[in-house]
Amino acid sequence: QVQLVESGGGLVQAGGSLRLSCAASRSIFSNYAMGWYRQAPGKQRELVAVITTGGRTNYADSVKGRFTISRDNAENTMYLQMNSLKPEDTAVYYCNAAGVLRGAFSEYWGQGTKVTVSS
Repeated sequence: QVQLVESGGGLVQAGGSLRLSCAASRSIFSNYAMGWYRQAPGKQRELVAVITTGGRTNYADSVKGRFTISRDNAENTMYLQMNSLKPEDTAVYYCNAAGVLRGAFSEYWGQGTKVTVSS
């Protein structure tokens, strides 16, 4: 059963913008913190940004001031607005949901969407 579905990746020139979307099931979206991770070729997966159910956000230093994470509770969708993109932002971006519900920790991942930033 697919729980998280990403969209919005693609090819963009340096300095450009992209918006990623992650649609989640209502049960996940309502109960878990959501986040974006990325994995560049040959590198480990890293946290990009997270947003709690209450809307608190946190960003990796490398994207602060350029990326904005948000969530639309009516649409059960999370977004990542990426501005001033750099070639080093090139990676597969993954949507993540994680948290504790009824005493059990659960974590979900999307299938990933590729972002390529050309110089």
